[in-house]
Amino acid sequence: MTAMHRTATFPALDAAAPEAELVRRAQARDEAALRAIMQANNRRLYRLARGILRSDSEAEDVVQETYVRAFTHLDGFRGDSALSTWLSRIAINEALGRARSRKPDIELDVLPEAVLEAQIIQFPLSSAASDPEKSMAQREIQRVVEHAIDELPDAFRMVFVARVMEGMSMEETAELLGVKPETVKTRLHRARTMLRENVERKIGPVVMDAFPFAGQRCEHLTETVLKRLGVGT
Repeated sequence: MTAMHRTATFPALDAAAPEAELVRRAQARDEAALRAIMQANNRRLYRLARGILRSDSEAEDVVQETYVRAFTHLDGFRGDSALSTWLSRIAINEALGRARSRKPDIELDVLPEAVLEAQIIQFPLSSAASDPEKSMAQREIQRVVEHAIDELPDAFRMVFVARVMEGMSMEETAELLGVKPETVKTRLHRARTMLRENVERKIGPVVMDAFPFAGQRCEHLTETVLKRLGVGT
């Protein structure tokens, strides 16, 4: 009988519960602990899987499979690394397995190195619910950036997702991907260069619609002017 088949009654989960306590309770199928682990890792696992597979639905499947495998084999977690790192490795292996079934020659550790300094273009992607036109423009920019990330070569894309999107350190990324920190650095520089070139090439049509002034903003200005002129009701 596996650890996941054991049940136990636990007191309310402390939000600051140490990782070892979360793992112990998860081994006994404590719902609060399982939820806490998933909520803390969902986004990272999804992004890592999405970075490999470039498919929303497949990435979601990978995350689900990752949790099933992890929670049924928690006895194998020795605490040598953080739980998030352990889960990330499972997700990456699962995603790579699926990717290789489609493209057998995929490899994350055999790619030409290039040391090119560049910075990714920073776009304001914050929510703008009160401004539908701005929200639409931002969503279009986000779509362009996401597509450009998808087009990065596998190894560079994984480094970019881990370092930039997930904020992992150079050492964490190197450990996760099984490469040297220097390799992470050079691949990140190259990824940023390729991404910037790709985005700049595709952003042209979007830029043509930049600074929209229609809808609510246009109506508000019109009404304000009319009011100040004493025109209308």
